[in-house]
Amino acid sequence: MKRAIPVLALSVAGLVPVWVYSPGAAHEGELSEVAAPPAQTQQQTQQQQTQQKTAPQTTGSAPKPTGAAPKTTTQQQQTTQQQAQNRTVSGRAVNTSEGTVQVQVTFQGTKIIDVKALRAPNSNPTRMALPLLRQSALKAQSADIDTVSGATATSDGYKQSLQAAIDGAQ
Repeated sequence: MKRAIPVLALSVAGLVPVWVYSPGAAHEGELSEVAAPPAQTQQQTQQQQTQQKTAPQTTGSAPKPTGAAPKTTTQQQQTTQQQAQNRTVSGRAVNTSEGTVQVQVTFQGTKIIDVKALRAPNSNPTRMALPLLRQSALKAQSADIDTVSGATATSDGYKQSLQAAIDGAQ
């Protein structure tokens, strides 16, 4: 009996912070990934920035040949058309038992060139499953992908959101 009172008091004192704890904004239980432009667009942007930085200044003398043909207007138009053909569609947010899942799909014509998870549960199985789900979607070019073991709820939500984005693009 002498030990029971201190054990009980210390147990309660240890549990009070657990009961009172509320997660902050950084720990809301969801991953949030900012949608970046596709890799092709980033490369083109970097090339354009490099070309702007290294463009020779006009000094009144004839330009020196560099060995590379300058971009013609037709090539520039094709690049602009390709960028215009890339469109991004967000799927609907799907509530699962683990949390909300939402994806964003980038299309070039009818081809899926990128898939980003905008919202996903913040758990280890989900963090491990997202790259696998993305890779499967890019390979299958559809929402008909395999479920990742250990992240079944996330996989189902991912597939539903992906299908909604594909349907929205048509």
